[in-house]
Amino acid sequence: MKKTRVLGSVELVSAAAIWGGMFVVVKAIVTEIPPIQLVWLRYLVGAVVLLGMAWVRRIQWHWDWSNLMLIGLAGVVGDTLSIVAQETGTWLSSAQLGSVVTTATPAFMMLFSWPLLQQRPKWHHWVSLGLASLGVWVIVGHQFPSRHFILGVLCLLVAALTWALMSVLLQLISPEYDGLQVTFLATVVALVCLTPVVGIQHRVLQTVAWGSPHVFLSIFYLGAVSTALAFFLWNQGLRHFNSPASGIFFLIQPIVGSLLGWWCLQEPLSGGFFVGLGLILLSVLVTYRFG
Repeated sequence: MKKTRVLGSVELVSAAAIWGGMFVVVKAIVTEIPPIQLVWLRYLVGAVVLLGMAWVRRIQWHWDWSNLMLIGLAGVVGDTLSIVAQETGTWLSSAQLGSVVTTATPAFMMLFSWPLLQQRPKWHHWVSLGLASLGVWVIVGHQFPSRHFILGVLCLLVAALTWALMSVLLQLISPEYDGLQVTFLATVVALVCLTPVVGIQHRVLQTVAWGSPHVFLSIFYLGAVSTALAFFLWNQGLRHFNSPASGIFFLIQPIVGSLLGWWCLQEPLSGGFFVGLGLILLSVLVTYRFG
């Protein structure tokens, strides 16, 4: 049991760190490829990579309506709505703010876990969440210089809400279903949902500089690493750690996102960044210590 929780912790932290870097890549490429088209492209690449991973591992595929409905709902809510809202919010605000605001996810996960998983939060879950929320507030400060920023923050909060719901729905899926199958099918659902929009706006993709290494590497990272690999790690980690507070590991994301945004995009760090960082790390420690 302890080894499983350690494995789950490593998987969740790894996924969150990858997504922290993702915000910087999105911010750098979203001016060239609009959010919906960018999400569609990353899922197209991600689906191919996931299918290849499933083939190499020779996973056993399972099919039944109840679990497939859950996967489909997770694909619509999380892989589609959440990611489009997330990349739109990052476009309207900043990579740093995008990575920080979406850390509301753990709070929403605890709330959804209560009615859906019958996992009532305990005192240390609330303590951990309080420390994390305070840390996020210290980092964000009052970074609202324009209406676009406010709209961006609202989009990011929607992203956090829908991602939390998806994360709880995934825990309802039978453990017989391999994480690769779940991740692949949810990705395909998102592709199906977005394809009509991309088809209607097909001219948008004709303006993309496909020969640019910057465009190619960005799409590859978003599809192969932040979609295929990170989604798989997150889905597996949720199952292995198995706690209503497992989403607290998502808070590694703003640390990586803020530091890379400062380093790569010259986005300034708020004066309380390191204080907030300490509070977030303390919240993760409390979660891991008490479960």
